[in-house]
Amino acid sequence: MDSGKRSISDKSMDELIEQAGKTAPVALRKVEQPPIPEGHLQTCLFKSHEIRQILHDDEWWYSVVDIVGVLSQSQNPSRYWSELRKKLVEESGNSELFDNIEQLKMPGKDGKMYPTDCANAETIFRIVQSVPSPRAEPFKKWLAKTAYERILEMQNPEIAVKRAIASYELQGRNNEWIRRRIETIISRNELTAEWKSRGVKEGVEYAVLTDEISSGTFGVTTREHKEHKRLDKRHSLRDHMTGLELVLTMLGEEATKEIAVNTDAQGFYKNRMAARSGGKIAGETRKQIEEKSGKKVLSSNNFLNSEDEPRQISG
Repeated sequence: MDSGKRSISDKSMDELIEQAGKTAPVALRKVEQPPIPEGHLQTCLFKSHEIRQILHDDEWWYSVVDIVGVLSQSQNPSRYWSELRKKLVEESGNSELFDNIEQLKMPGKDGKMYPTDCANAETIFRIVQSVPSPRAEPFKKWLAKTAYERILEMQNPEIAVKRAIASYELQGRNNEWIRRRIETIISRNELTAEWKSRGVKEGVEYAVLTDEISSGTFGVTTREHKEHKRLDKRHSLRDHMTGLELVLTMLGEEATKEIAVNTDAQGFYKNRMAARSGGKIAGETRKQIEEKSGKKVLSSNNFLNSEDEPRQISG
């Protein structure tokens, strides 16, 4: 069966990531600037400390010595890294971690190029866990954001989704929540694509239709929902929804899309009617859940006490 025809719930996480990338707005999928070439070198800053990075296999790889130097504040970061490597191998009994480290040529202080231990963000996260340092947590937050900024440069939505997942995992979100969050990204992307093809204008009209779905689903607008969760303009509402809120959000959007397609809704006002109907369907489901569970679905819970949230991606 064609994977594109299967329901979202039947797809693997890899398939969801691929679909989220493919359904991203066209503006995000167009590479308007020449891609950054393999081997491109640049320096980034963490609290005024320089960290060398190089583009390798379509993602940023970082100098391990630079990072352990910043975290340990050692006068000899190369020796510190050498001793840490030996310690980690002895403690774990294997060198699996170091299979993901490659020696890539980077400039030394004298300007000459030298083979340098480098690792991608995922491996760096694992190394950071092994360095006792008060800078470890701030650094992980910084790295998550820096890695995601690279996605904006490369304009690759599928990798953007993967990086967002890494950030969610860093914050301690469980796999079920992450899956639901990715599903809502797909749902949102597909809905806005329908709106665009049906003559709905981006910006204000999208916002009005989104509020129609939200009001029907939860009884509050998106702004009121954010206020209920004590969020501000910097925060993505969906990144702070509970799993059940995400499911109902997707139900409202999927119902809206199906109604718009089956009634061939054209223009803002017809699609507004579809959005109201879609929200009402999700709202009725919410009320049934509340009646049977005896508990309100609309939650004030958020993730503000965990790691810095990833930057918002489409959906």
